[in-house]
Amino acid sequence: MKRPRDGEACFVLGLFGGLFSFQPVREFSVTVIIAARPGQALVRAAGAARELDYPAARLQILIARGHQPSVQRNAALRAARGDIIYFLDDDSIAPPSSLRRALEHFQSPDVKMAGGPSLCPPDAPALQQAFALTMGSWLAFGPSCSRYRARGGVRPSSEKELILCNLLARREDILQLGGFNESLYPNEENALMDELQKRGGRLLYDPGLIVHRPPRPSLRSFCKMLLTYGRGRAEQFRLHPAFRSAPNFVPPLFCLYLLAMPFLPPAARWAAIVYLIAVLIQAVIAIVPARKWFWLPQIMGLIIVSHILYGLGFFGGCLKKPKPPPAAVTAGVQIETIQP
Repeated sequence: MKRPRDGEACFVLGLFGGLFSFQPVREFSVTVIIAARPGQALVRAAGAARELDYPAARLQILIARGHQPSVQRNAALRAARGDIIYFLDDDSIAPPSSLRRALEHFQSPDVKMAGGPSLCPPDAPALQQAFALTMGSWLAFGPSCSRYRARGGVRPSSEKELILCNLLARREDILQLGGFNESLYPNEENALMDELQKRGGRLLYDPGLIVHRPPRPSLRSFCKMLLTYGRGRAEQFRLHPAFRSAPNFVPPLFCLYLLAMPFLPPAARWAAIVYLIAVLIQAVIAIVPARKWFWLPQIMGLIIVSHILYGLGFFGGCLKKPKPPPAAVTAGVQIETIQP
């Protein structure tokens, strides 16, 4: 009998080894959860969810209507059947291929959450595009700018980069933690992600896992959002102190610096000039891809406003103790099932 050559033997052994080590691809059931307001006629995310490229028999779409999103999502979690929960906001438009792309990450059992950026629709009005450029800039939002623009590659991540309007998670893990903290809104998902990581769970950021979602429609609503974000971060820190939240103290300290500036020596005022130069550089970097050079003063102003209002909101959160929602809010959630 002819003896096989070394290369042939390695090939045969490798083939049989691969067959015995083959791991079957798991087929997940998925529940899409969308928080919406009572009486809201148009829930754009529901229509997009029905177009997801996934078997209807393994897809459940729930709209949770109410007045407090944390409460609404918890109620929907209790009604969910899926192994994986896909959280979308009412105006999040997910491409049909998003779900299959995301589920590939959950083949690894240590991955507990995965998500990607919320991008401004290309046909959005100019003001909303300016808001998107501001939120997607590092100087304005730090590592959280990855929530608003596709940045880098697929990577282990944290609550700093993931956003609840485009987030997938294992249902069992969320339920084991008791769901979202209903005393927190916003930042209820941030506290949950921190707890998952403390328990050894892995979170993934995928820049290709996108949704399109318009930013706030007016300057007033954008400013209100910044105040709310600052307040939510302070409330989260009060309930769940963590060292990784230290950078969020920079905007409130910046506000204190501005208040103290008239009383500071001239040498200390040079920091303001350095800050303005940094804002100018960041604004130029932000508008280069869009080639909207006339937006330069606008983006600079929005970056500065972001720091000030986030800082003021943070102070507000330090003074206001988080409280659980009233019983009427908790009991008033309505769950609707949408057929895929």
